[in-house]
Amino acid sequence: MHPAKLVVVGPGLIGKQHIRLIGESSACQLVAIVAPDHSENHATATARGVPIHHSLEACLAETDVDGVIVSSPNEFHAAQASLCVTQGIPVLVEKPITSSVEDGMALVARAREHGVPVLVGHHRAHSPLLSRARSVIEEGSLGRLVSVMGSAQFAKPRHYFEEGPWRTLPGGGPILINLIHEIGNLRSLCGEISAVQAIVSSATRSFEVEDTVAINLLFANGCLGTFMLSDAAATAASWEQTSRENPAYPTYPDEDCYLLAGTKGSLSIPTMRLKFHAEGIEPSWWAPFTERTLDVDRQDPLACQLEHFVRVIRGKERPLVSAEDGLRNLEVTEAIRASAIQRRLIEV
Repeated sequence: MHPAKLVVVGPGLIGKQHIRLIGESSACQLVAIVAPDHSENHATATARGVPIHHSLEACLAETDVDGVIVSSPNEFHAAQASLCVTQGIPVLVEKPITSSVEDGMALVARAREHGVPVLVGHHRAHSPLLSRARSVIEEGSLGRLVSVMGSAQFAKPRHYFEEGPWRTLPGGGPILINLIHEIGNLRSLCGEISAVQAIVSSATRSFEVEDTVAINLLFANGCLGTFMLSDAAATAASWEQTSRENPAYPTYPDEDCYLLAGTKGSLSIPTMRLKFHAEGIEPSWWAPFTERTLDVDRQDPLACQLEHFVRVIRGKERPLVSAEDGLRNLEVTEAIRASAIQRRLIEV
C-alpha cells in the first residue's frame, strides 16, 4: 500500500510540526503545501521538495490527494474543511474545529451528508497518558467518579503580548486560546459537561482581556469539577510543563495538573500515582491507601495523531476526536466565556 498523500494547509507553528512528522513517517508523504505567497512559505516548500499553492481549490484541482491537514488560522477552518468534505477528502482540522459554533454545526452537518471523516486536532486525546487514565476509569479502579481538580497555569512572557497586541484584547485571553485543550481532556476522562460557571480576573496584567479564570464544572454523570486557568501564574501546574510530551517546554516530573477522585480511589495525572483501598477495605480517611505509580510508554501525541489519521483515511479506524466532539469542545468553551461575562451558571 502506497503512503497516504497529504497536503498541509498553513505551515505555521503547528503546520511545521505536521510537516516534520509527515517527513519522519513511512505511512504518509507530503505532496503539497497551501500557504500565502511569502518567502518563508516558499522556503518551507522548497526544503521539502513539494509545490506550494496559494489556494486550497487550486491545490486540490492539480494534486492527487488522500487527505488534508488544515492548520491555517481559525477563521479559515470552516471553509477549507468544508471544501475537503464536499470533494470526498478526509480532513484533519486543527482545533478549534471552526471559529464559531454556528460554523461548526454547518461543518458537522456537511460531513454527515457526504459521509466523509473529519478528525479534529485535539492531539492530547492521542496521549498515552490520557489513554492509560481512561483505562483506569473504565476498569473501575476509582469506583464512581466524584470529582476532578484541574489546572492550566503558566506564565506567558512579555514579548508574547508585544508580538501580538491582539492578545491583550477580548478574544485573546486564555479562555479562547488555551482552555479548549483542557475541555477536550476533561470530557474524555469524565464525560459530558452539562453546566459551567466561571469567574475571571484581569488584575495581574490589567489588560482588557482576562488573565486568570476560576471555573466550576457539572458533568452529566454527577461528577463535579474545578479548574484554574491562568497565563500570568509562575507555576508548572500545566499539561505542557508536566506531561513531558513537548520538548519545547521545561518539565517537572513531580508535578500534576489533574486529580481524579472516585468512591474507591484517586489518580493524579501525569505522574500517574494511583491511590486505592484494597479489596475488602471500606474506603475511609482512617484506612491507609495502597499506592502505585502506573507505567506509561510516553509518545508524541502529534505523531500518534498522524498515524491515526492515516488509518482513518484507509477506513481502518473512526476518528478518535470526531467533528461532533470538536464542536462540543467549542460549545463548552463558549459557555464558559458566556458565564464569565454574564456572571451566572450556564447550562451547555
